[in-house]
Amino acid sequence: MTMKTILVPLEDSSAAPSMLRTAWLAAQRFGGIIEGLHVHRTLPGVVVADIGGYAAATPDLMQSFEQEDQQRARQAHAAFDAFFREHGVTPGEPGGAVQSGAVWNDDNEPGDQVIGMYARVFDLTVVGRPVAGQSAPAMSTLETVLFESGRPILIAPPTPPASLGETIVIHWNGSTETARTVALALPFLCQAKRTVVVSVEGVTVPGPSAKAMARYLKRNGIAAQLRELPSNSGSGGAVILAEAQSLGADLLIKGAYTHSRLRQMIFGGATSYILAEAQIPVFMAH
Repeated sequence: MTMKTILVPLEDSSAAPSMLRTAWLAAQRFGGIIEGLHVHRTLPGVVVADIGGYAAATPDLMQSFEQEDQQRARQAHAAFDAFFREHGVTPGEPGGAVQSGAVWNDDNEPGDQVIGMYARVFDLTVVGRPVAGQSAPAMSTLETVLFESGRPILIAPPTPPASLGETIVIHWNGSTETARTVALALPFLCQAKRTVVVSVEGVTVPGPSAKAMARYLKRNGIAAQLRELPSNSGSGGAVILAEAQSLGADLLIKGAYTHSRLRQMIFGGATSYILAEAQIPVFMAH
């Protein structure tokens, strides 16, 4: 099992170095190829004109927006090329016969929906973790790829990671989403030096126990350990991240949105907390 094709949708943001580093670590592990592209934004047909009203987007405004987008695309492309040249790789063209390394794709349409659909033909998409107060990377990109691609995502933390997949923590809650995520993560799990299945009291749904998941992994040749933790009346997401840190994990595997996104927005949830706070790469699927 492997993950040979990795997509990195980039914007000109402070998250780019960590996204590229995370993708590079994954590609080195599997001998894969990274394809980068710019996330082109769309201009709404109606924009805020002032505090009291709205106005249609004028041709001049649209032209200015397109010029700014093209400039951001050039900056993202330059960052992509610079990163890989520093690592001894000369990026190629997506149509070439490249079997490993990196390519840049200039031929994509605006919108997150386009990225979500395109990600269907990749084993893995690396996205940046949204940070409060910053417009990029956008939560809309992360969620569109998560829900529309049918493939897993790897969320890069704000700071570039030193390693990836040496010690893996699986947050097991018994759900269908997490079962699917673990299955998709088997290429990482089969190469990990240490795997720990973590369950948190009260952060579960009806389903197999964490012990049953650890047994499944052992039957697949993965010597998984088991940690069953009390919630201590704290956030399930906080407990999971604290345990991952204490174990020295460099990858967290988590099923996304076992409860609906609306419920998580209103009441909170482990997925929402981890998307806001994780300092290590997070492998997710839905």
